[in-house]
Amino acid sequence: MRKWYPAIPILLAYVVGFAVYDRLPEQVPRHWDVFGSVNGWSSRAFAVLFFPTIVLGVWALLRWLPTIDPRRANYDRFQDTYELLIAILVTMLVAVHFAVLGSALGMLQIDRALPIVIALVLLALGNTLPRMRSNEWLGIRTPWTLSNDRVWARTHRVGGYLMVAVGIVGIIGACVAPQYGGAALGVAGAVAALASVIYSYVAWKEETSR
Repeated sequence: MRKWYPAIPILLAYVVGFAVYDRLPEQVPRHWDVFGSVNGWSSRAFAVLFFPTIVLGVWALLRWLPTIDPRRANYDRFQDTYELLIAILVTMLVAVHFAVLGSALGMLQIDRALPIVIALVLLALGNTLPRMRSNEWLGIRTPWTLSNDRVWARTHRVGGYLMVAVGIVGIIGACVAPQYGGAALGVAGAVAALASVIYSYVAWKEETSR
């Protein structure tokens, strides 16, 4: 069932988009800067159709990538986690689509809603990251994690903690100072990504010096 779960939110994204089509303004905000100011617009048809179609393509891509991965045998070791990862990503992207439509309809503030959506996803991904196994497409892929399974495991455990921390920062930022929530999330994410890369090298040095 989990394998086909993404079809539900994707279908729902199309249905909801067509349901609110006539209520949308002629020009729909589609892009914001880190401070929540609109810097990109689209037509109603684009707003309703484009993003769900992109999500459908992402789902298809994630289903196909393991078949061409040189490390595809590893997927059997974390298949449930991989399916959960796909479900989380698809749900997040559809939630972003709903947030864009909700903002266009005046139902929510995008500068508060979007960072919270992304932060919640980071919390979920942070809890799944340690269960991932070495592969060529997803995860913290550095020369050091890809060369040593123990380095991969250690780095993804630490990376999971960092991702959860970023999610917490994002939620606090969106609630306390929504005008800076996106910026706080971006800075925290960049620091966590850099820290994960550095840690992967440190872990590799430790493992290879034994």
